[in-house]
Amino acid sequence: MSRQVLLVEDEPNIRDTLRFNLSREGYTVREARTAEEALRSFRSTPPDIMLLDVMLPGMSGFEVCRIIRQESVVPIIMLTAKDQELDKVLGLGVGADDYITKPFGLQELFARMTAVLRRADKERPGSGEQVPELDQVGGLVMDRAARTVSLDGEEVKLTAREFDLLSFFLAHPGRVHTRRHLLQQVWKYNYVGDAKTVDVHVRWLRRKFAGRAPFEIVTVRGVGYRADRHDNLQASA
Repeated sequence: MSRQVLLVEDEPNIRDTLRFNLSREGYTVREARTAEEALRSFRSTPPDIMLLDVMLPGMSGFEVCRIIRQESVVPIIMLTAKDQELDKVLGLGVGADDYITKPFGLQELFARMTAVLRRADKERPGSGEQVPELDQVGGLVMDRAARTVSLDGEEVKLTAREFDLLSFFLAHPGRVHTRRHLLQQVWKYNYVGDAKTVDVHVRWLRRKFAGRAPFEIVTVRGVGYRADRHDNLQASA
């Protein structure tokens, strides 16, 4: 089955070119010209991936991304004509998976789409993703088989849920996760309760590692959380 892409672009020439070439690559393309059309289309039938222009009439692509991130972890690549670091920070800060500046080569776009889709597939429940049993981040050692965590040789006492949440964060460094996604991945689909329980567990983890952790759980305002590993393993984790 072909992948569905929601293309959100208000420039007709760019939209037509991308639709034609994405179709040739085997994607099923749906189009939206405004933020409102994009949100309606997304909520009607969520796509596999979203190409989202920053400069839209009315609501910006940044705001669309922020809204969608409260509801879904579908991969989002932002398209923009602005080659400024601030725009990149804004885009990734609201939960975008990648960012590409116009004009861009089609092969570069396809490669980026493939990369974010592959990463999303690995994080989907039942994907068979292989997570190492032993994980080291600076002075922190997580033994997933024994379900123990030590920091500088001293064991850190974690509850079962704290352990699972930290394990998931360390296995997916640099990735923004919504609270709903964390509930699905850590608490699993049969969990019934308030998403604020994620905030509580994050607060407990921060308290237990206060000032000593070789990682940081970053709050992404309006979206969820991102964990940054402070070691040399982040690129390959």
